[in-house]
Amino acid sequence: MNKRVKYIINAGVIAALYVVLVVVFSFSSFGPIQFRVAEALTILPFFTPAAIPGLFVGCLIANIIGGAIIWDTIFGSLATLLAAYLSYKLRKNQFLVPIPPIVINSVVVGILLKYAYGIPDGLLLLMGSVFLGQLFAVYGLGMILLNALKPIKHIFGLDQ
Repeated sequence: MNKRVKYIINAGVIAALYVVLVVVFSFSSFGPIQFRVAEALTILPFFTPAAIPGLFVGCLIANIIGGAIIWDTIFGSLATLLAAYLSYKLRKNQFLVPIPPIVINSVVVGILLKYAYGIPDGLLLLMGSVFLGQLFAVYGLGMILLNALKPIKHIFGLDQ
């Protein structure tokens, strides 16, 4: 299969998986205390650069479907794009891969919750709650996923 086609297919599948996980777990994917199960997929840049646009597009679509306001849709999705790119750059050490999505989303989503949504809680409290959700989703579920995919990555075309 052509490398470019494989890249686009991988990105599309990752985007679709992200959207499905946000929709299925929508009760915990939005709000001041959030545990977005889909964020476990942010470890996928460890395997393939196709995860960078895949996660971005998935987050963008999920935020639109989930009814996020425009600022959240734009800046939350851009935060995911930046985090995915930085995770890809850190892929030589699997334990560093989860750090960008945890840190960037904690800051960006915390700011969005405070100022775009007008949640009256303190900014540090909001960032902290997002941090905890990200920590469990990305280091918890994400690292389980990463280690489960390592021996079978070739089956899913993740060996790029």
